[in-house]
Amino acid sequence: MRVEIWSDVVCPWCYLGKRQFETALTSFEHGDDVEVVYRSFELDPSAPKDETTSTVERLASKYGMTVDQAATAQEQMQERAALQGLDFNLAGLRSGNTRDAHRLLQLAGERGRQPELVERLHRAYFSEQRSIFDAGSLTELAVEVGLDPTEVQQVLESEEYDDAVAEDEATAASLGANGVPFFVVDRRYAMSGAQPEAAMTQLLDRAWSETG
Repeated sequence: MRVEIWSDVVCPWCYLGKRQFETALTSFEHGDDVEVVYRSFELDPSAPKDETTSTVERLASKYGMTVDQAATAQEQMQERAALQGLDFNLAGLRSGNTRDAHRLLQLAGERGRQPELVERLHRAYFSEQRSIFDAGSLTELAVEVGLDPTEVQQVLESEEYDDAVAEDEATAASLGANGVPFFVVDRRYAMSGAQPEAAMTQLLDRAWSETG
């Protein structure tokens, strides 16, 4: 059984949903028979490269809130994350273009290191406030999880995997995804959002029982 997860590395709900899914998968009787594939989805593909902006100001603008209201929402997100054992550090966080990060995740998928890189990028961004937007920082993080530095550099200095990222996003649109995280099981069952562990377990059970 294959579970595909569309997400963005700067999406806090994606990190939260990822952890809740992992918890559900741990208790799933057939967990060892589940293949997990991460798919690309850029929340803001128009974000300029080599430039970052205040995340709280971006949230305020996007959702019609004041900066103080957006900051309060960030604090509430930190509390939700803590319940799942995630240490979010969102004050002063900045966001930017994630295309290069997604291209490296495509490379990691081919090298069998995708889950490790997804986790490392999320933790670097949300817990450590490290940049995941510049080539130097991305290279360090990718090498940490076992990717070859020369290969990483080649990808970042080219447009390699750009088409793969675009294809993932086109597929998400064709499946009806208008936000992330978006979970799809065997291209037959879908679930949107960072749903509770019980809902994810129910999805896995249903898909397994109806497989074949």
